[in-house]
Amino acid sequence: MTIKVLYFASLREEIGRASDLVSTDDSIQISQLWKQATGRKTMPDELLVAVNQEYTGTDAHVKSGDEVAFFPPVTGG
Repeated sequence: MTIKVLYFASLREEIGRASDLVSTDDSIQISQLWKQATGRKTMPDELLVAVNQEYTGTDAHVKSGDEVAFFPPVTGG
């Protein structure tokens, strides 16, 4: 099972790459996917997540063929 992971904006710079392909045997929770893809135990606070171009929570599960995008929190004035 392969899941495409995308990183945007400052996350891309911080992690040092734009994307990953993550292989897993089963469906996986997004927070676990983050750990597996980045090697980091915790996700940044207020991280935005989209699965197949629809925003979702970090407790959602993903499956083979899904595309998961991580975005840093949006700020502005």
